[in-house]
Amino acid sequence: MGADRRAWLAIGAMATACAPGIALRFAGYHPPAVAGAAIFGLAILAAAFLLSWGAETAEMDISQGLALAIIAIIAVLPEYAVDFVLAWKAGADPAEAERGLAVANMTGGNRLLIGIGWPLVFFLFFYRTRIKELIVDRERSLELTFLAAATAYVIFIPLRSHVSVIDTIVLVSLFVMYMFFTSRVETEEVELVGPARAIGALQNAPRRAVVVVLLVYSAAAIFASAEPFAESLVHIGEQFGVSEFFLIQWLAPLASESPEVLVACLLAWRGRAAAGMGVLISSKVNQWTLLIGTLPVAFLVSAGDFGWTIGLPLDARQRDEIFLTAAQSAFAIAVFANLKMSRVEAAALFLLFATQLFITNEHARVLYGMAYAALCLVLLAWNWRDLPRTARDAFAIMRGRELPGAEHELPARDPDPVP
Repeated sequence: MGADRRAWLAIGAMATACAPGIALRFAGYHPPAVAGAAIFGLAILAAAFLLSWGAETAEMDISQGLALAIIAIIAVLPEYAVDFVLAWKAGADPAEAERGLAVANMTGGNRLLIGIGWPLVFFLFFYRTRIKELIVDRERSLELTFLAAATAYVIFIPLRSHVSVIDTIVLVSLFVMYMFFTSRVETEEVELVGPARAIGALQNAPRRAVVVVLLVYSAAAIFASAEPFAESLVHIGEQFGVSEFFLIQWLAPLASESPEVLVACLLAWRGRAAAGMGVLISSKVNQWTLLIGTLPVAFLVSAGDFGWTIGLPLDARQRDEIFLTAAQSAFAIAVFANLKMSRVEAAALFLLFATQLFITNEHARVLYGMAYAALCLVLLAWNWRDLPRTARDAFAIMRGRELPGAEHELPARDPDPVP
């Protein structure tokens, strides 16, 4: 009883911490930059806790893959909101379109997710378990397959001068197919701990109602707080003379990407690193399909000019940024082609991201993209024996069949951490 009481107190405390962010946003009040960063940042952090507890409990009723996909969609809402606003402004004002801030924010968010989020989950897993390889569930082969398809398409977008409605049709269709196949994965028995366990102990109807309320409330808190949090960080950066493009590409996404990274880290810290990595892989699929695919729509609606071959314009720098982001995505897919990530691979993802973060030279961006592409080919050649098995797993899930064997299966929770 004591444990349950503490669990419900924790849920109440996180819900209370979200309230100021929601209230201030809907009241239209913007606190000073430092205070705003603290208030809205705390609201996002608390919402991440609520989101992780609600989604873990939801696995009692839906598949883990679908639960993780729902987490990813909710957590990525801030990135959608910021990029939609930037794309809308670009459509309404040609001068805004020339600044390329929508593409800057989108590419920055995607690279942050892989360059910081994926290694962070791995190193939390390694710190807790001292295991040198993080193995994800075989069901993740579905996300990786769709991520590979989207990456193979996006990497050719820089050959054109626009992101058009044709790209919208292709990428949004990939997202719809991904969600459809994810929803067909069978529900597995889950072991809940902490607040999720307290919620899971409720009867079916109350439990499902609490889960829905938690997901909706956390989504509202994240959506309400992310943009003012990003704006507060940008204002703080401006006080130190940092360029607007840099702030939009890196500092704003650091705020908008924080919910899914926090959720993934919380899962990893509680012994569910494979599920945490699943959240980030699913988030990457969402951003690489739905986010990119819907930017031309926001641009064209704002501009009031529709056509199949026109859309969000791309200058040379933006095309380089998309190429570099797609090349990083290809390397990340190659890392998990065997459904494993090693210490060396996690370190490579982080170091390649960190060393190119502050480089603005256009030739350097192309060289980094080529380095990612070369490493991708090396890893695929090294793990070539695992590629057919991963592909077979993905297609078995699409056909609604059970996965043969259990070579890559993990228990419901990662091995107990070392003391």
